[in-house]
Amino acid sequence: MNIQNSLPQDIRSIFRLYRIASDYQRSKFVDNVWPDFSPELVAKEIQEKRQFKLTIDGKIACVWAITFSDPEIWGDKDMDAAVYIHRIATDPDCRGNNMVEQIVRWAKPYARSCNKDFIRLDTCGHNEGLIKHYTRNGFDFLGISKMTDPGELPSHYHDAEVCYFEMKLV
Repeated sequence: MNIQNSLPQDIRSIFRLYRIASDYQRSKFVDNVWPDFSPELVAKEIQEKRQFKLTIDGKIACVWAITFSDPEIWGDKDMDAAVYIHRIATDPDCRGNNMVEQIVRWAKPYARSCNKDFIRLDTCGHNEGLIKHYTRNGFDFLGISKMTDPGELPSHYHDAEVCYFEMKLV
């Protein structure tokens, strides 16, 4: 397994994984399905070195994006020094490799190198399986709250219940 920044030539694969993730969400949950993300958004993340990929034998197995600020979702907690992980999408052929565990192994030293105290992520909807998965991988579940003002966030945050997770770095 290898983790590195995504490249412009990965955009097609990234959107393929996003489509697969959205289809899976649609099959399990009617609400809070990922919208179609804009190619400009992903291209900007790639340019800013905030879009990552995990490859297995040269194949993209998983992708995610990060940000260092997330005030619309985290409110006042956004003042903390944190890395925020978004849009984890895994190739179905690679499930069972616990990609979240691999991301955490990567994220801890990455966050420390950026002088961050927390790794955070969120998910929309009350998904007990995902809550258990994230907590098994070292995240503290901080609870669920309804988004009151999603501002410019993607549509799946509008009128959504959001689950909050964080890992404090020691």
